[in-house]
Amino acid sequence: MAAGRSSPWLALGVLATAQFLVVLSTSIVNVALPQIRTGLGLGSAGLSWVVNAYVLVFGALLLFGGRSGDVFGLRRVFLSGVALFAVSSLAAGLAPGAGTLIAARAVQGVGAALLAPTALALVLTRFTDARGRGAALGVWGAVSGAGGAAGVLLGGLLTGAFGWRAVFFLMVPSAVAVLVATWLLLPADRPRGGRLDVPGSVTATAGLVALTYGLSDGRWVAVAAGVLLLVGFVVLQRRAADPLLPARILRVGSVTAANVLMTLLGAVWLGLFFFLPLYQQRTLGYGPVEVGATQLPLALMITVSSWAAPRLAGRFPPRVVLATGLLLLAVGLAWLSPVPADGSFLPTLLGPSLLIGTGVGTAFVQLTALSTAGVPAADAGLAGGLVNATRQIGGAVGLAALTAISDRGGYGPAFLTTAALALLIALLSIVAISRKEPTS
Repeated sequence: MAAGRSSPWLALGVLATAQFLVVLSTSIVNVALPQIRTGLGLGSAGLSWVVNAYVLVFGALLLFGGRSGDVFGLRRVFLSGVALFAVSSLAAGLAPGAGTLIAARAVQGVGAALLAPTALALVLTRFTDARGRGAALGVWGAVSGAGGAAGVLLGGLLTGAFGWRAVFFLMVPSAVAVLVATWLLLPADRPRGGRLDVPGSVTATAGLVALTYGLSDGRWVAVAAGVLLLVGFVVLQRRAADPLLPARILRVGSVTAANVLMTLLGAVWLGLFFFLPLYQQRTLGYGPVEVGATQLPLALMITVSSWAAPRLAGRFPPRVVLATGLLLLAVGLAWLSPVPADGSFLPTLLGPSLLIGTGVGTAFVQLTALSTAGVPAADAGLAGGLVNATRQIGGAVGLAALTAISDRGGYGPAFLTTAALALLIALLSIVAISRKEPTS
Protein backbone atom coordinates (compact mmCIF):
# COMPACT_ATOMS: atom_id res chain seq x y z
CA MET A 1 0.00 0.00 0.00
CA ALA A 2 1.38 3.44 -0.88
CA ALA A 3 2.17 5.73 1.98
CA GLY A 4 -0.19 8.40 0.84
CA ARG A 5 -3.18 5.99 0.82
CA SER A 6 -2.60 4.30 4.18
CA SER A 7 -5.61 4.45 6.47
CA PRO A 8 -5.48 6.25 9.84
CA TRP A 9 -6.01 2.95 11.63
CA LEU A 10 -3.11 1.29 9.83
CA ALA A 11 -0.94 4.27 10.73
CA LEU A 12 -2.16 3.97 14.32
CA GLY A 13 -1.06 0.33 14.38
CA VAL A 14 2.48 1.24 13.35
CA LEU A 15 2.73 4.21 15.72
CA ALA A 16 1.21 2.30 18.63
CA THR A 17 3.82 -0.41 18.10
CA ALA A 18 6.50 2.24 18.55
CA GLN A 19 4.81 3.40 21.76
CA PHE A 20 4.69 -0.23 22.89
CA LEU A 21 8.47 -0.44 22.47
CA VAL A 22 9.04 2.76 24.45
CA VAL A 23 7.06 1.44 27.42
CA LEU A 24 8.46 -2.06 26.98
CA SER A 25 12.02 -0.75 27.23
CA THR A 26 11.35 0.34 30.81
CA SER A 27 9.29 -2.56 32.11
CA ILE A 28 11.20 -5.37 30.42
CA VAL A 29 14.37 -4.30 32.21
CA ASN A 30 12.77 -4.31 35.66
CA VAL A 31 12.48 -8.10 35.85
CA ALA A 32 16.11 -8.43 34.77
CA LEU A 33 17.39 -6.04 37.46
CA PRO A 34 18.42 -8.75 39.97
CA GLN A 35 20.40 -10.53 37.24
CA ILE A 36 21.98 -7.26 36.08
CA ARG A 37 22.86 -6.44 39.69
CA THR A 38 24.61 -9.77 40.14
CA GLY A 39 26.26 -9.82 36.74
CA LEU A 40 27.65 -6.29 36.86
CA GLY A 41 28.10 -5.89 40.63
CA LEU A 42 25.76 -2.91 41.05
CA GLY A 43 24.42 -1.49 44.32
CA SER A 44 20.91 -0.09 44.83
CA ALA A 45 21.74 3.39 43.56
CA GLY A 46 23.59 2.05 40.52
CA LEU A 47 20.77 -0.36 39.77
CA SER A 48 18.22 2.45 39.83
CA TRP A 49 20.33 4.29 37.23
CA VAL A 50 19.92 1.40 34.80
CA VAL A 51 16.27 2.51 34.79
CA ASN A 52 16.77 6.22 35.43
CA ALA A 53 19.44 6.77 32.76
CA TYR A 54 16.75 5.89 30.22
CA VAL A 55 13.77 7.47 31.95
CA LEU A 56 15.48 10.73 32.87
CA VAL A 57 17.09 11.45 29.49
CA PHE A 58 13.84 10.42 27.83
CA GLY A 59 11.81 12.76 30.01
CA ALA A 60 14.24 15.67 29.86
CA LEU A 61 14.43 15.67 26.05
CA LEU A 62 10.78 15.00 25.22
CA LEU A 63 9.91 18.66 24.77
CA PHE A 64 12.92 19.02 22.50
CA GLY A 65 11.85 15.92 20.57
CA GLY A 66 8.27 17.13 20.19
CA ARG A 67 9.34 20.61 19.11
CA SER A 68 11.85 19.09 16.66
CA GLY A 69 8.96 17.27 15.01
CA ASP A 70 7.04 20.51 14.60
CA VAL A 71 10.11 22.25 13.13
CA PHE A 72 11.67 19.55 10.92
CA GLY A 73 8.69 17.30 10.20
CA LEU A 74 7.03 14.72 12.44
CA ARG A 75 7.77 11.68 10.26
CA ARG A 76 11.42 12.61 9.74
CA VAL A 77 12.11 13.04 13.46
CA PHE A 78 10.12 9.90 14.29
CA LEU A 79 12.23 7.82 11.89
CA SER A 80 15.44 9.27 13.36
CA GLY A 81 14.31 8.37 16.86
CA VAL A 82 13.40 4.80 15.93
CA ALA A 83 16.77 4.27 14.25
CA LEU A 84 18.67 5.61 17.28
CA PHE A 85 16.53 3.47 19.57
CA ALA A 86 17.42 0.32 17.60
CA VAL A 87 21.17 1.03 17.60
CA SER A 88 21.31 1.87 21.32
CA SER A 89 19.29 -1.25 22.22
CA LEU A 90 21.90 -3.33 20.45
CA ALA A 91 24.67 -1.49 22.31
CA ALA A 92 22.95 -2.15 25.66
CA GLY A 93 22.73 -5.86 24.91
CA LEU A 94 26.44 -5.98 24.06
CA ALA A 95 27.54 -3.78 27.01
CA PRO A 96 30.67 -5.22 28.72
CA GLY A 97 30.18 -3.30 31.98
CA ALA A 98 27.87 -1.13 34.05
CA GLY A 99 29.14 2.18 32.66
CA THR A 100 28.57 1.13 29.07
CA LEU A 101 25.12 -0.23 29.88
CA ILE A 102 24.03 2.98 31.61
CA ALA A 103 25.42 5.08 28.73
CA ALA A 104 23.59 2.94 26.17
CA ARG A 105 20.39 3.31 28.18
CA ALA A 106 20.84 7.09 28.11
CA VAL A 107 21.21 7.05 24.32
CA GLN A 108 18.17 4.81 24.13
CA GLY A 109 16.35 7.53 26.05
CA VAL A 110 17.38 10.08 23.42
CA GLY A 111 15.89 7.89 20.69
CA ALA A 112 12.70 7.42 22.68
CA ALA A 113 12.47 11.19 23.27
CA LEU A 114 12.47 11.75 19.52
CA LEU A 115 10.03 8.99 18.61
CA ALA A 116 7.43 9.09 21.43
CA PRO A 117 6.09 12.66 21.09
CA THR A 118 6.16 12.58 17.31
CA ALA A 119 4.32 9.25 17.30
CA LEU A 120 1.54 10.71 19.47
CA ALA A 121 1.47 13.88 17.35
CA LEU A 122 1.14 11.80 14.17
CA VAL A 123 -1.83 10.03 15.77
CA LEU A 124 -3.45 13.32 16.79
CA THR A 125 -3.10 14.75 13.28
CA ARG A 126 -4.81 11.69 11.78
CA PHE A 127 -7.73 11.59 14.22
CA THR A 128 -9.25 15.06 14.48
CA ASP A 129 -12.89 14.33 15.35
CA ALA A 130 -13.83 13.75 18.98
CA ARG A 131 -15.05 10.17 18.60
CA GLY A 132 -12.14 8.99 16.47
CA ARG A 133 -9.54 10.65 18.67
CA GLY A 134 -11.09 9.17 21.81
CA ALA A 135 -10.97 5.69 20.28
CA ALA A 136 -7.38 6.21 19.12
CA LEU A 137 -6.28 7.39 22.55
CA GLY A 138 -8.00 4.37 24.07
CA VAL A 139 -5.89 2.14 21.84
CA TRP A 140 -2.83 4.23 22.76
CA GLY A 141 -3.47 3.78 26.47
CA ALA A 142 -4.18 0.06 26.09
CA VAL A 143 -0.94 -0.43 24.18
CA SER A 144 0.99 1.57 26.79
CA GLY A 145 -0.45 -0.53 29.59
CA ALA A 146 0.08 -3.75 27.68
CA GLY A 147 3.69 -2.72 27.02
CA GLY A 148 4.31 -2.27 30.72
CA ALA A 149 2.92 -5.64 31.67
CA ALA A 150 4.11 -7.52 28.58
CA GLY A 151 7.60 -6.29 29.40
CA VAL A 152 7.40 -8.03 32.74
CA LEU A 153 6.27 -11.30 31.15
CA LEU A 154 8.74 -11.17 28.27
CA GLY A 155 11.49 -10.03 30.60
CA GLY A 156 10.85 -13.03 32.80
CA LEU A 157 10.83 -15.48 29.93
CA LEU A 158 13.90 -14.05 28.22
CA THR A 159 15.93 -13.57 31.39
CA GLY A 160 15.13 -17.06 32.60
CA ALA A 161 16.03 -18.67 29.28
CA PHE A 162 18.83 -16.52 27.83
CA GLY A 163 20.01 -14.06 30.48
CA TRP A 164 19.49 -10.32 30.94
CA ARG A 165 21.10 -9.26 27.64
CA ALA A 166 18.26 -10.83 25.70
CA VAL A 167 15.80 -8.17 26.93
CA PHE A 168 17.73 -5.56 24.95
CA PHE A 169 18.33 -7.70 21.87
CA LEU A 170 14.56 -8.29 21.55
CA MET A 171 13.93 -4.62 20.84
CA VAL A 172 16.34 -4.39 17.90
CA PRO A 173 14.35 -6.31 15.23
CA SER A 174 11.10 -4.83 16.58
CA ALA A 175 12.41 -1.28 16.12
CA VAL A 176 13.72 -2.11 12.65
CA ALA A 177 10.27 -3.45 11.69
CA VAL A 178 8.65 -0.18 12.86
CA LEU A 179 11.24 1.78 10.88
CA VAL A 180 10.48 -0.08 7.65
CA ALA A 181 6.70 0.03 8.13
CA THR A 182 6.77 3.78 8.80
CA TRP A 183 8.89 4.42 5.72
CA LEU A 184 6.47 2.46 3.54
CA LEU A 185 3.10 3.41 5.02
CA LEU A 186 3.23 6.93 6.46
CA PRO A 187 3.56 9.89 4.08
CA ALA A 188 6.14 12.58 4.70
CA ASP A 189 4.76 15.77 6.26
CA ARG A 190 5.88 19.31 5.59
CA PRO A 191 8.08 20.95 8.26
CA ARG A 192 6.40 23.96 9.84
CA GLY A 193 9.63 25.90 10.33
CA GLY A 194 10.82 27.84 13.34
CA ARG A 195 13.86 27.46 15.56
CA LEU A 196 14.85 25.06 18.31
CA ASP A 197 15.52 26.43 21.78
CA VAL A 198 18.91 24.80 22.37
CA PRO A 199 19.79 26.80 25.55
CA GLY A 200 16.43 25.86 27.06
CA SER A 201 16.91 22.19 26.20
CA VAL A 202 20.42 22.08 27.69
CA THR A 203 19.36 23.89 30.88
CA ALA A 204 16.31 21.69 31.42
CA THR A 205 18.24 18.47 30.81
CA ALA A 206 21.13 19.44 33.09
CA GLY A 207 18.76 20.57 35.83
CA LEU A 208 16.73 17.37 35.78
CA VAL A 209 19.83 15.16 35.74
CA ALA A 210 21.34 17.04 38.70
CA LEU A 211 18.08 16.97 40.66
CA THR A 212 17.49 13.24 40.15
CA TYR A 213 21.13 12.33 40.83
CA GLY A 214 21.05 14.34 44.05
CA LEU A 215 17.81 12.76 45.24
CA SER A 216 18.94 9.21 44.44
CA ASP A 217 22.36 9.56 46.14
CA GLY A 218 21.47 12.03 48.90
CA ARG A 219 23.77 14.72 47.45
CA TRP A 220 22.02 17.95 48.35
CA VAL A 221 24.51 20.13 46.49
CA ALA A 222 23.40 18.40 43.29
CA VAL A 223 19.76 18.89 44.30
CA ALA A 224 20.37 22.62 44.81
CA ALA A 225 22.18 22.87 41.47
CA GLY A 226 19.30 21.11 39.77
CA VAL A 227 16.75 23.49 41.26
CA LEU A 228 18.82 26.52 40.20
CA LEU A 229 19.17 25.20 36.66
CA LEU A 230 15.44 24.61 36.41
CA VAL A 231 14.78 28.14 37.66
CA GLY A 232 17.20 29.30 34.96
CA PHE A 233 15.17 27.32 32.43
CA VAL A 234 12.02 29.20 33.43
CA VAL A 235 13.83 32.53 33.07
CA LEU A 236 15.16 31.56 29.64
CA GLN A 237 11.70 30.53 28.48
CA ARG A 238 10.33 33.96 29.31
CA ARG A 239 13.06 35.68 27.30
CA ALA A 240 13.40 33.31 24.34
CA ALA A 241 11.99 34.42 20.99
CA ASP A 242 10.99 30.84 20.18
CA PRO A 243 10.88 29.03 23.56
CA LEU A 244 10.97 25.29 24.01
CA LEU A 245 7.80 25.54 26.11
CA PRO A 246 5.73 28.50 24.85
CA ALA A 247 3.19 29.89 27.28
CA ARG A 248 0.40 29.66 24.73
CA ILE A 249 0.10 25.88 25.04
CA LEU A 250 -0.24 26.10 28.81
CA ARG A 251 -3.30 28.31 28.41
CA VAL A 252 -5.24 25.74 26.35
CA GLY A 253 -8.02 23.98 28.25
CA SER A 254 -6.75 21.77 31.07
CA VAL A 255 -3.30 21.25 29.54
CA THR A 256 -1.45 22.67 32.55
CA ALA A 257 -3.52 20.88 35.18
CA ALA A 258 -3.41 17.55 33.34
CA ASN A 259 0.37 17.70 32.95
CA VAL A 260 0.90 18.53 36.61
CA LEU A 261 -1.20 15.52 37.55
CA MET A 262 0.63 13.38 34.98
CA THR A 263 3.92 14.28 36.69
CA LEU A 264 2.65 12.79 39.93
CA LEU A 265 1.17 9.79 38.16
CA GLY A 266 4.55 9.15 36.54
CA ALA A 267 6.09 8.66 39.99
CA VAL A 268 3.36 6.16 40.87
CA TRP A 269 3.63 4.36 37.51
CA LEU A 270 7.40 3.91 37.51
CA GLY A 271 7.57 3.16 41.22
CA LEU A 272 5.02 0.37 40.81
CA PHE A 273 6.79 -1.36 37.92
CA PHE A 274 10.20 -0.95 39.57
CA PHE A 275 9.41 -2.25 43.06
CA LEU A 276 6.76 -4.90 42.32
CA PRO A 277 9.11 -7.27 40.41
CA LEU A 278 11.81 -6.73 43.05
CA TYR A 279 9.37 -7.59 45.86
CA GLN A 280 8.19 -10.68 44.02
CA GLN A 281 11.71 -11.94 43.34
CA ARG A 282 13.68 -10.88 46.39
CA THR A 283 10.99 -11.30 49.08
CA LEU A 284 8.57 -13.89 47.73
CA GLY A 285 11.29 -15.86 45.94
CA TYR A 286 9.61 -15.88 42.53
CA GLY A 287 11.64 -16.65 39.44
CA PRO A 288 11.52 -14.32 36.43
CA VAL A 289 8.90 -16.42 34.63
CA GLU A 290 6.67 -16.54 37.71
CA VAL A 291 6.88 -12.77 38.02
CA GLY A 292 5.72 -12.34 34.44
CA ALA A 293 2.88 -14.85 34.77
CA THR A 294 1.54 -13.38 38.02
CA GLN A 295 1.44 -9.89 36.51
CA LEU A 296 -0.86 -10.93 33.68
CA PRO A 297 -4.02 -9.86 35.60
CA LEU A 298 -2.43 -6.42 36.03
CA ALA A 299 -1.76 -6.27 32.28
CA LEU A 300 -5.28 -7.38 31.43
CA MET A 301 -6.92 -4.75 33.63
CA ILE A 302 -4.71 -1.96 32.28
CA THR A 303 -5.65 -2.93 28.73
CA VAL A 304 -9.38 -3.26 29.44
CA SER A 305 -9.63 -0.05 31.45
CA SER A 306 -7.67 1.89 28.80
CA TRP A 307 -10.17 0.72 26.20
CA ALA A 308 -13.15 1.54 28.42
CA ALA A 309 -11.99 4.94 29.73
CA PRO A 310 -12.91 7.03 26.62
CA ARG A 311 -16.34 5.40 26.52
CA LEU A 312 -16.96 6.13 30.20
CA ALA A 313 -15.82 9.73 29.68
CA GLY A 314 -18.52 10.08 27.04
CA ARG A 315 -21.18 9.25 29.64
CA PHE A 316 -19.78 10.79 32.81
CA PRO A 317 -17.76 13.95 33.56
CA PRO A 318 -14.09 13.31 32.67
CA ARG A 319 -12.86 14.42 36.08
CA VAL A 320 -15.21 11.94 37.79
CA VAL A 321 -13.89 9.09 35.63
CA LEU A 322 -10.32 10.22 36.34
CA ALA A 323 -10.82 10.58 40.10
CA THR A 324 -12.54 7.20 40.35
CA GLY A 325 -9.67 5.48 38.57
CA LEU A 326 -7.14 7.18 40.84
CA LEU A 327 -9.04 6.15 43.97
CA LEU A 328 -9.01 2.52 42.80
CA LEU A 329 -5.28 2.86 42.18
CA ALA A 330 -4.70 4.24 45.68
CA VAL A 331 -6.70 1.45 47.33
CA GLY A 332 -4.84 -1.21 45.35
CA LEU A 333 -1.41 0.18 46.27
CA ALA A 334 -2.37 0.49 49.93
CA TRP A 335 -3.60 -3.11 49.87
CA LEU A 336 -0.24 -4.17 48.45
CA SER A 337 1.84 -2.19 50.97
CA PRO A 338 2.06 -4.77 53.82
CA VAL A 339 4.33 -6.86 51.49
CA PRO A 340 4.29 -10.01 53.66
CA ALA A 341 7.33 -12.24 53.33
CA ASP A 342 5.07 -15.33 53.28
CA GLY A 343 2.63 -13.89 50.76
CA SER A 344 1.25 -15.78 47.77
CA PHE A 345 -0.50 -14.90 44.54
CA LEU A 346 -4.19 -15.19 45.45
CA PRO A 347 -4.33 -13.42 48.84
CA THR A 348 -1.43 -11.01 48.33
CA LEU A 349 -1.21 -10.04 44.65
CA LEU A 350 -4.40 -10.75 42.71
CA GLY A 351 -6.79 -8.30 44.39
CA PRO A 352 -4.34 -5.35 44.40
CA SER A 353 -3.36 -6.11 40.80
CA LEU A 354 -6.96 -5.88 39.58
CA LEU A 355 -7.54 -2.53 41.31
CA ILE A 356 -4.16 -1.09 40.33
CA GLY A 357 -4.55 -2.11 36.69
CA THR A 358 -8.01 -0.57 36.46
CA GLY A 359 -6.83 2.65 38.05
CA VAL A 360 -3.61 3.05 36.06
CA GLY A 361 -5.26 2.43 32.68
CA THR A 362 -8.14 4.82 33.37
CA ALA A 363 -5.95 7.60 34.74
CA PHE A 364 -3.36 7.39 31.98
CA VAL A 365 -5.87 7.63 29.13
CA GLN A 366 -7.87 10.41 30.78
CA LEU A 367 -4.83 12.56 31.54
CA THR A 368 -3.43 12.02 28.04
CA ALA A 369 -6.73 13.11 26.52
CA LEU A 370 -7.04 16.15 28.78
CA SER A 371 -3.46 17.21 28.12
CA THR A 372 -4.00 17.31 24.34
CA ALA A 373 -7.62 18.50 24.13
CA GLY A 374 -7.99 21.73 22.17
CA VAL A 375 -4.32 21.95 21.13
CA PRO A 376 -3.94 23.23 17.53
CA ALA A 377 -2.29 21.00 14.93
CA ALA A 378 0.75 23.29 14.74
CA ASP A 379 1.58 22.40 18.36
CA ALA A 380 0.71 18.69 18.19
CA GLY A 381 4.34 17.61 18.54
CA LEU A 382 4.85 19.94 21.47
CA ALA A 383 1.72 18.67 23.23
CA GLY A 384 2.80 15.06 22.70
CA GLY A 385 6.24 15.89 24.04
CA LEU A 386 4.88 17.71 27.07
CA VAL A 387 2.57 14.96 28.30
CA ASN A 388 5.23 12.31 27.78
CA ALA A 389 7.82 14.53 29.45
CA THR A 390 5.82 15.18 32.58
CA ARG A 391 5.15 11.47 33.08
CA GLN A 392 8.78 10.50 32.56
CA ILE A 393 10.22 13.36 34.61
CA GLY A 394 7.81 12.61 37.43
CA GLY A 395 8.80 8.96 37.17
CA ALA A 396 12.52 9.66 37.27
CA VAL A 397 12.41 12.10 40.19
CA GLY A 398 9.82 9.98 41.98
CA LEU A 399 11.85 6.78 41.58
CA ALA A 400 14.90 8.50 43.05
CA ALA A 401 12.89 9.53 46.11
CA LEU A 402 11.12 6.18 46.40
CA THR A 403 14.45 4.33 46.19
CA ALA A 404 15.67 6.33 49.18
CA ILE A 405 12.47 5.45 51.06
CA SER A 406 12.83 1.78 50.15
CA ASP A 407 16.49 1.69 51.24
CA ARG A 408 15.44 2.90 54.69
CA GLY A 409 12.15 1.06 55.21
CA GLY A 410 11.73 -1.60 52.54
CA TYR A 411 9.16 -2.05 49.80
CA GLY A 412 6.13 -1.50 52.05
CA PRO A 413 6.75 2.22 52.72
CA ALA A 414 7.51 2.72 49.02
CA PHE A 415 4.14 1.23 48.00
CA LEU A 416 2.36 3.18 50.75
CA THR A 417 3.94 6.39 49.47
CA THR A 418 2.69 5.71 45.95
CA ALA A 419 -0.78 5.04 47.38
CA ALA A 420 -0.71 8.43 49.11
CA LEU A 421 0.39 10.05 45.85
CA ALA A 422 -2.48 8.42 43.94
CA LEU A 423 -4.94 9.69 46.56
CA LEU A 424 -3.45 13.18 46.30
CA ILE A 425 -3.81 13.13 42.49
CA ALA A 426 -7.46 12.07 42.85
CA LEU A 427 -8.20 14.98 45.18
CA LEU A 428 -6.35 17.46 42.97
CA SER A 429 -8.16 16.24 39.86
CA ILE A 430 -11.53 17.17 41.36
CA VAL A 431 -10.30 20.70 42.03
CA ALA A 432 -8.07 21.30 39.00
CA ILE A 433 -10.01 19.76 36.11
CA SER A 434 -12.91 21.79 34.75
CA ARG A 435 -16.39 20.34 35.15
CA LYS A 436 -17.06 20.75 31.42
CA GLU A 437 -13.60 19.93 30.09
CA PRO A 438 -13.73 17.78 26.91
CA THR A 439 -11.46 14.81 26.56
CA SER A 440 -10.61 15.16 22.91
